[in-house]
Amino acid sequence: MCGICGILNWVGRSENLNRIREMNNLSAHRGPDGEDYEIQPGIALGHRRLAILDLNVRGQQPMCWANRYWIVFNGEIYNYLEIRSELQTLGYQFETGTDTEVILAAYAQWGADCLSKFNGMWAFAIHDKQENTVFLARDRFGVKPLYIAEQNDEFAFSSEIKQLLPLLPKVRANQSVLLEWLLTGYENHRPETMFEGVTSLPAAHWMKISLKDGTRTTKRYYELRKSERFANMSFESAQSELRELFTDAIRIRLRSDVQVGTCLSGGLDSSATSVIASEIYHKQTGLQFWGVHARASEEAIDESSYASMVAQHSGIDLSVICPSIEDFRATVDEVVYTQEEPFGSPSMFMGWHVFREARARSCPVMLNGQGGDEVLLGYERYFAAFAKGLPLWKYLIEAILQARHSRLNLATVLKHRFYFNNPKLRLRWLAKRTFLSAKYIAKVNTQFINRQTEAFQSVWDLQRFEVEFQLLHLLRYEDRNSMRHSIETRLPFLDYRMVEACLSMPPQYKIHNGWTKYILRMAIKKLLPKMVVWRSTKLGFEAPTETWLRASSKKVCDEISNSKILSQITDRERMMNELSKIPLKQQWMLYSIAVWERVFGVHWD
Repeated sequence: MCGICGILNWVGRSENLNRIREMNNLSAHRGPDGEDYEIQPGIALGHRRLAILDLNVRGQQPMCWANRYWIVFNGEIYNYLEIRSELQTLGYQFETGTDTEVILAAYAQWGADCLSKFNGMWAFAIHDKQENTVFLARDRFGVKPLYIAEQNDEFAFSSEIKQLLPLLPKVRANQSVLLEWLLTGYENHRPETMFEGVTSLPAAHWMKISLKDGTRTTKRYYELRKSERFANMSFESAQSELRELFTDAIRIRLRSDVQVGTCLSGGLDSSATSVIASEIYHKQTGLQFWGVHARASEEAIDESSYASMVAQHSGIDLSVICPSIEDFRATVDEVVYTQEEPFGSPSMFMGWHVFREARARSCPVMLNGQGGDEVLLGYERYFAAFAKGLPLWKYLIEAILQARHSRLNLATVLKHRFYFNNPKLRLRWLAKRTFLSAKYIAKVNTQFINRQTEAFQSVWDLQRFEVEFQLLHLLRYEDRNSMRHSIETRLPFLDYRMVEACLSMPPQYKIHNGWTKYILRMAIKKLLPKMVVWRSTKLGFEAPTETWLRASSKKVCDEISNSKILSQITDRERMMNELSKIPLKQQWMLYSIAVWERVFGVHWD
């Protein structure tokens, strides 16, 4: 896991070392174990190393293969040992124990088709000196970021947005993206970022650029498709296969030459991940598995009892932290700088402190349960798609059971059916809860809401839509918070084999008698305490938002009042008069924009 960057041009200009070094240094937190550069006519590559495999200096990047290919790589290829063996049968020899070298050999052998062989997370660039091209690629689901900025005859890429900002003529807000987020809350679902001039290479895409003339080809190399085998599998067989796939996804994600731990919220996904990982880790190393939990100070959202129960049951050495009001106040600017774009909830701070604790405990690799909700219908809103086509009597029974086995009441469950299937209703409601002036509401791009409504017509369409678009902002949160503390996070639920299998299974395997993620509960019910397996509440490192924002109300009010961007796009007088009365989520979004504007010096025009 690392930080990468590069500057390309097609006029053969030699790049200035200082410029690429400045870019690279802005991602120093992503790789504290080394840095290096490769500079040739028309291209400069930079790399910051977080050493996970083969800690020797020979694993350093940029790495060269056959005096032809140079790579900078961020991520992990978990099945690199299997690919390495296959390449060795073809005559390839290796000098390191890294997955980076395996990528180079695989690209030399199979070209762009090598991507279909990788099981992992990645963003990398390969410079082919012979072809005079650069090949960029990003993993199937966008776990690892890859940002792009272009100016005249220059093309730059990086792991984080902040690395590209010094290359822009001025730091401006992308008005379309910011307005859409403020109205709808949706983010990171399209290549554009909230900074004008900075985009991202979409997940599951590669791009090849010619250094001769700047021409490029971009191609999607992977699409989610339904597996008929899993679609037609009996529940018992699907349950058994799910358990085997999940266990193997965890097993290969424990491959590391450094300590591995777990983020344990006490929820079903992190608990399932932790209990299986703990057993495998102990068998492989003889060591006790370690985890960290962030406890919320508000009793209603305190999950520490569940996390402690799982830790005791599984023999996990658990560290419990409790971020305070003072911690929140002291790290607001830092967390906003870390995330780079405004975000919708202070829960981000809980994750930030979890990874700070992991770094303090010298555990640079952490497993997490991210993705479990998207692949196994874990969110209550999925019931609106699941209920499509059910007879009224069966729908009502399912709705009653859903209310019984979730944090929603029956009225909310019923409302979801109409809300998520009616884009006009949603937009009217969203417009009422924003202070955007009519002029800017009219400019908001509502296409995404319409696309999501279409996806709600079937469970398959909705899940594919969520994995391909909705999940991206959660992955951004995960990547930034972890890498800010030089921590690599690994996500077993997003093993592509797991995603394909879970999405293809019949919906009734995933939602049953009102229980979400039913097949997972059944698959691991003998591994965890019953109270954890059959929890009806779903939180996941929830922050004590009310406590924090109420205690910081003056600072929040002053920050919002001083925002030039908010003054321009909102009915400022009404906003300030009603600020203390609006929902805390809406208040946070305004505050997040104001702090982001100040921290990054963002201009509206």
